[in-house]
Amino acid sequence: MNAFRAAVEAGDIAAIERLLAENVVFTSPVAFKPYPGKPITVAILRGVMRVFEDFRYVREIAGADGRDHALLFEATVDGKTVNGCDFLHFDDDGMIDDLMVMVRPLSAAQALSAAMGAQFERIQREALTAPQG
Repeated sequence: MNAFRAAVEAGDIAAIERLLAENVVFTSPVAFKPYPGKPITVAILRGVMRVFEDFRYVREIAGADGRDHALLFEATVDGKTVNGCDFLHFDDDGMIDDLMVMVRPLSAAQALSAAMGAQFERIQREALTAPQG
């Protein structure tokens, strides 16, 4: 099992943060533009942990070179069942430099968008107040 999966399943945001490259890019399933940088990525992941209920990974797929992983998950948001996938890419130093999340069905993506939108001011504050480096 990869360390990211273990940290997420444990709800250990500090461990997740230690696995992210400073230049990580987070691609959201509900936002048009990706979010570059560790502070905003950590803040978004913290927000996701607040809105997902009954989160669990159900499958892991690893690329032959070990640098790419797909982690399929299930969760609930506002009563809607979410099926999703975290796509991770690891850089030469073994740090996550790319994290893209996709979710389905549309009703679940809409519930996730609303739940995260309601938290976005808090997420932005957390990103701005995060220790740098």
